[in-house]
Amino acid sequence: METVEALAKLFWHDPVSPGGASLTPTDYPPLAAAGYTRAPDQHSPPRRSRPKIRGVEGAARWYGRARSNTVVRMARLCVNIDHVATLRQARRGVEPDPVWAAVEAELGGADGITFHLREDRRHMQDHDVDRLREVVQGPLNFELAAVDAIIDFACRIRPAMAMLVPERREEVTTEGGLVVAGQVSRLRDVVAKFADHGIRASAFIDAQERQIDAARACGFQVCEIHTGPWAIAHNTHHRLDHPEVARELERIADGGRSILAAGMQFNAGHGLNYRNVGPIAALPDVTELHIGHSIVSRAVFDGLREAVREMKRLIVEAST
Repeated sequence: METVEALAKLFWHDPVSPGGASLTPTDYPPLAAAGYTRAPDQHSPPRRSRPKIRGVEGAARWYGRARSNTVVRMARLCVNIDHVATLRQARRGVEPDPVWAAVEAELGGADGITFHLREDRRHMQDHDVDRLREVVQGPLNFELAAVDAIIDFACRIRPAMAMLVPERREEVTTEGGLVVAGQVSRLRDVVAKFADHGIRASAFIDAQERQIDAARACGFQVCEIHTGPWAIAHNTHHRLDHPEVARELERIADGGRSILAAGMQFNAGHGLNYRNVGPIAALPDVTELHIGHSIVSRAVFDGLREAVREMKRLIVEAST
C-alpha cells in the first residue's frame, strides 16, 4: 500500500505534458517508465475507515449457507476500467486516462484490475496495456478473444490471468459466454501457450454443464460465470423471491459448484451493480467478482476511489 500511495502522490492524469517536472528513478521508476512526468500539487491519502457491517441473514438462508463464527472467505473485487477508455475514445483524446483510473481503483481497495483489449480497439489501446503493466501493483486480468495477434500481445505482457471471451464487432458489450464446447482442440492450444508464459487461463462462460466440462478438458484453471442474465432478471423484478430471479441465481450457484468440483476457480461477472452484487458475493467459494460499468458510472458522481470503496463494502457485508 505504501508503494501505491507513493504512486498516487506522483501520478498526474495526463501523460507527458509540457512543463511537467520529470520524475527521477528514485521517485517511482515504473511511473517514469510509463511516460508520466508531472505530479499533482496535492493528493490526499485514502481515508481509512472500518466498513459498516450489517447482517445478510436473508441472503445466507437463500443460499443455504449457515452463519457461524468461522472465518468466511470474501470474494476479491477486480475493477474493469474499459469504460474509462470508452469515454476517452469518444473524443480520441488523452483524457480520462484508464491507467490513472486503475491507480484510483487500487487506492479505493480493488484487489485487481481487469481490462479488455478488443480486436477493433474501440476503448483500450495497446499503449494503455503497456502502461498498466508498468504501473498497476495488483494482478492484471487481460480479457481477449482467441485471436492470434492479441494472444501474442498477452504473452508479451504476461498478466496474472488471461480470460478468453467471445467477441463480435457489432455488439455493444459482451453478449454471452464463450462457446468452449466444439473448439476444445483450438482452445487447448491457447491455454497451453498461456501456461508456457506463466499466465493463468480463464474462460468466460455461461452457467452450462457442457461448457464447464469443455473448459476442464481444455485445461482452463478458472471459469468466470456470465452473470448478465441474473443482472437483467434482478434489475427487472427487484425481488429475490421472484421465480425468474431465483432461477438465475440458482443457475449461477449450480455452475459454481460444478466449476469447483472440476478443480477450477469460480469467478463471476458482467452486469453486476450496487443493487444486485450482494447475493452473488454471498455465494460460497466465489473467488473473484469482475465489475466495471457500474463502478465507473457511480464514479461520475462520487469519484472512482469512493465508488470502489462502496462496492468493496457491499462485498464485505455480503461475505460476513
